[in-house]
This record gives sequence, C-alpha cells and structure tokens, in this order.
Amino acid sequence: MTRVGGGWHVLVLLLVCSAIRVRSDASDHKYKIGDVVPLYANKVGPFHNPSETYRYFDLPFCSPGDVKDKSEALGEVLNGDRLVSAPYKLDFLVDKESEVICKKRLSVKEVAEFRSAVAKDYYFQMYYDDLPIWGFLGKADKEGKTDPSEYKYYLFKHLHFEIFYNKDRVIEINARTDPNSLVDLTEDKEVDVDFIYAHDEEAADDQEETGWKYIHGDVFRFPKYKSLFSAALGSGTQLFTLATFIFLLALVGVFYPYNRGALFTALVVIYALTSGIAGYTAASFYCQLEGTNWVRNLLLTGGLFCGPLFLTFCFLNTVAIAYHATAALPFGTIVVIFLIWGLVTSPLLVLGGIAGKNSKAEFQAPCRTTKYPREIPPLPCLHILLIVTAFITVALTYFQLAAEDHEWWWRSFLCGGSTGLFIYGYCLYYYYARSDMSGFMQTSFFFGYMACVCYAFFLMLGAVGFRAALFFVRHIYRSIKCE
Repeated sequence: MTRVGGGWHVLVLLLVCSAIRVRSDASDHKYKIGDVVPLYANKVGPFHNPSETYRYFDLPFCSPGDVKDKSEALGEVLNGDRLVSAPYKLDFLVDKESEVICKKRLSVKEVAEFRSAVAKDYYFQMYYDDLPIWGFLGKADKEGKTDPSEYKYYLFKHLHFEIFYNKDRVIEINARTDPNSLVDLTEDKEVDVDFIYAHDEEAADDQEETGWKYIHGDVFRFPKYKSLFSAALGSGTQLFTLATFIFLLALVGVFYPYNRGALFTALVVIYALTSGIAGYTAASFYCQLEGTNWVRNLLLTGGLFCGPLFLTFCFLNTVAIAYHATAALPFGTIVVIFLIWGLVTSPLLVLGGIAGKNSKAEFQAPCRTTKYPREIPPLPCLHILLIVTAFITVALTYFQLAAEDHEWWWRSFLCGGSTGLFIYGYCLYYYYARSDMSGFMQTSFFFGYMACVCYAFFLMLGAVGFRAALFFVRHIYRSIKCE
C-alpha cells in the first residue's frame, strides 16, 4: 500500500462514533425521483492512526467494474482524499429493503488483508452527494480472551443507508453496519462473501425541525438492558404501592402510639402482599418491550430490592450480634421473615408475572421508530469555553489592576490563550496513556497537527480574553471621573 497523508481533523469526526450523522448545507444539487445521486468511496485507514489512510480499493472490496476517479481540488488532495466510484447505487427517493451488490470468494491472501485491517480497527469513508459517511469495516471479538491468538475477527457484509430528503435535495445520510451480518476472517482459508446494502428513505417535511421534534423516530426506541429496566419499574411500582398503603393506614389511625411495632409489621406484611404488583408490572412491561426471557426478568425483579436488602441486613445484624445489641434479630424472627418471603412473597410474584406475561398488552407509541438509532450529537461546549475564558480573564485582570499593575494588555491575552497550552499538554497525556497510536508517521502527524490546532486555540481564546478584559476595563474606568 502507498501511504497518503490525511488531515488531522478526521480524528475529531471519528471519535464521535463508527458512523456519524452529517447534514448538508444549502446546495444547488436538485434531483427527481429515480435520479442517480453520486456516491463515491474515498479512503480507509486505522482508527487510532487517522493520518494513515489508503485508497478504498486497496482492500479487496467488490469493484463496480470500471472504477472512475473523481477529479479533486487542491484542498481535497492535501486532505488525502482519493474519491472513486463506489459499488453501491442509491437513487433519489428509491427505497430498497436489501440488495446483493456482488458475491465474491476471498482468497487466503485477501482474508489476511481484511483480518489485518479489522485488527487495526480500520474505518471507511464515502461521500453521497458530497455528504461524508464513516463506518467500521468489521469487529474483533476479544471479550473474555487474554491470548491474542484466541481473538475472533469478523467483516461486516451488510451496509444500511438511511437517507433524509427535503423536497428535491438530500440533506442527511446515515450509514450503519449490521453487527449480526458477519463473515468470519479468523482462519486462513477462502470464504464466500455476499456484500449487501439496504436503503431507507425518510420524508423530509419535518427535517427542518430541530430539538425534541427532530428525534421523533428515536424517542420511543426501546432502552438498553430492558430486563433490568422492567425489573426496576416493577420494584418501584411495588414500593410506591407500599408507601400509599402505609399512608392510608396512618390516616385511619392504625399506628397510634401504644401500638408498638405496628409500622414494621405493616411494612413486612404489605410488602409481601404487594409483590404480585411487582411481578405483573415487570413482566407486562418487559413483554411490551419485546423481551423473551420473562422468567429471568421475574427472578431479577424478585432480587432487585430484596437482594441488596438481605445483604445489608446480614451485615448489620452480624454487627449487632457482635455488640450484643438488642437490634440483633432473634433466630426465630428471621425464620418467620423467610417463611413469609417463601410462602407469600415469591408465589405472588410468580402469579403476578404470569398474569403480566399473558396480558398481551402492546406498547403504544405515537411515532414510528426508525430501524437504526440516530446518533446523539455532542453537546455544544465551545460557547461555554468562551464564556469561562472571558470571565476568568476579567477576574484576573481585575486583581492585577487592584494591585496597581497597569500592564494588563499582554497578560490578558496570554491568560486567555493559555488554554491552548493546557490542550497540548493533554495531547501528550492522551498519546502516551490513552491512545494506541504508533509509528513515526502517526506520531509526527499527531503532534504536528495538534500543535497547529492548539496554537489556533491560543490565538482565538487569547483574543476572546483580551476583548473581554478590554470591555471590562473600559466599563469600570468609564464609571469614575477621569481628567
């Protein structure tokens, strides 16, 4: 392979995730239904060495036959872009469930090339109507394995495109790799690969919306760890019911002062009797979330609150026994509590779970959920950085002037710009402690481009700091009488 340099700004984009959502700006590109929209494959490279990029077809992907190079501007060449026609065809407003673009038998050498790329966390980059797309080529299964020879390597063979339109324009595209559609590359042997892609089109009448309206296709996506979530919901509902009954008994005067121990007795008995509510709520909601292992969910519900409570009780009761305190429960009382749990709590929990499983309730969502989740954008923190820089610079300038030091100009600039030095210091830490970057090329690219970025931050934040200090100084001195 021939190495080509790539701009360091790619790192910032790739750190968001394996495939990033991008929106287009105002464009003159207009299409009609069925029109061919240009799709170009750009480059591939290791995730941890984003400056080390190669041509897309340096890896043995399916070729569209006559590979055509796209003419590029000077800036694109300097950025390491090498665009060629991609093997995928995504026509305007044409929806496709799935389509096999080619079938290929990978030789042992090609399998080794792909395996090496997957081991280095290679990503790919494409452009659809000048909108960039990123994604990983495959994944390495290292879970529970300490010996690298035991690692498993897989190639993604199913690429799903989700495209959003606004009338006659493409405004957004997402690319998702299917983690369940894999090709095993672990062994040195020939393998057959069916490269597929699917294409979803989204109506764009609402794509101008932002904020909470914009994520209507994802807001009802089922949560991760839905069994634990359902168990927590069931246990919380039971405890809420328990608290409600306790308050009602208190209102009718059950817990009068001479009825000692009535509160604790009521807590134990009512908790046992309401366990069916926990089982019903957890199992019913778990099935609404399309869960299948309702028995495990029921066991999790039964132990989610009682488990930690039991462990805490054992520890505290042991301490009380060691101190010969009256807070230590007698053995007979402990047996009674276990009998209540075994003969009342558990059966009611199971009965409630069975009733919840058979309730056949469906989750009612007012909006359709898209196939693939939308990426959550990072919080816009740059304005916070500017505000903090301005306020800190103003404060330090005030202390300097209070000390009768009038040479504040450069100091205010250096104070604001010093953030760039801290960023570069963090780059040193990140390189040695957090990243897997290696090689002279990647090292020089990383420190070289980050030096430029940090210098830009130094100038930008220095200017912000000075402008804020200048505004402050003018304001405070305008308020006094000067001659």
